[in-house]
Formats: sequence, structure tokens, C-alpha cells
Amino acid sequence: MAGNPRNGRPYRRLCAWLRAQRLPCWLCGHEIGYQLDARHPLSFTLDHEIPLSRGGDLLDRANARPAHRRCNSAKGNRTPRPEPVRSSRRW
Repeated sequence: MAGNPRNGRPYRRLCAWLRAQRLPCWLCGHEIGYQLDARHPLSFTLDHEIPLSRGGDLLDRANARPAHRRCNSAKGNRTPRPEPVRSSRRW
């Protein structure tokens, strides 16, 4: 029987690689508390740009993004919408 792939060495290595970069949250843009307890809402979690339930790869570095636990939970399995381009009404 296969175990949870998120408990495996390749996934932990991917988390460590992303954590070492100390990047801000890709969803809200604010700094992540990398030293915080994992249960804290502003702590680091690995988020997938393309959710696993929509065909994203669990171990793909190009799909891995740093996020706050709160932001990751709020996003769920949705893909974030690109910011709309705002044009000026002044001609």
C-alpha cells in the first residue's frame, strides 16, 4: 500500500528548497514568518500554482510556490485570477 506522498523524502526536499529561498507569499505578496510554528496562520506552506486536483504535479519545482497557511487555505483548489489590466479613461 502506498503512503502519503507528502510524507516522502522528495516532497520534504522540495519544501526545504522553497523555504531556503525566503520568498514572500505569492498570493498576497507579504513576508512569510518562516520561523513560526507550522500551525500559525502566517507560517510557510508549499502551494501549487496548478492545484493537484486539476492536474498539477506534486513534485514539480515550476509548480511550487511559497504561501501563508491562511492564503493557501483560502485559495483552496482554485487557480488565482490574473490581476486585471486597468486602463486610464483619460485620452
